[in-house]
Amino acid sequence: MAKYRVAGYVKLAKLWERSRDKAVSYHNQYYRDKFQSNVEMDLYGVYIDITGQKNIKKRPEMVRLIHDCLDGKVNCIAVQTRAYLAADNEEFFYLIHLLLNMSPPVHIVTEDDNYKIDTIRNEENQVEALKKMALDFVSMNQDGYNAWKVEVLQADYKKI
Repeated sequence: MAKYRVAGYVKLAKLWERSRDKAVSYHNQYYRDKFQSNVEMDLYGVYIDITGQKNIKKRPEMVRLIHDCLDGKVNCIAVQTRAYLAADNEEFFYLIHLLLNMSPPVHIVTEDDNYKIDTIRNEENQVEALKKMALDFVSMNQDGYNAWKVEVLQADYKKI
């Protein structure tokens, strides 16, 4: 049985800055509880951006998470909603393309009832469908994707 190194990711609005300690504590506990008894998954860490920034390159914890994925530290991202990953379709498909084409691919699991993603269980060939949609989108603007990828990978983040 494969063991997944899971990262919980949360993007909170800037107004949470006033309650940063509470928000960080809550989300850390939430993900610890969620994966504590899961034999398939070990919680690697929780990445929390509290920012008004929508772009991934301006969210230091998301940038750090992407680097940890590239370094092989994380192979599954858990989020409560797809909207935490990216604020618009362009960045969503760019991110999906990047993550699912890593070797090995980085899985995504959301809790969103309306747009649930679970590439581990891969019900209805979700991995293949997401990869195809992302590839189709990237193919329409390969230069845009390449520029996005460079910007994200060169963006500032705090190494821990």
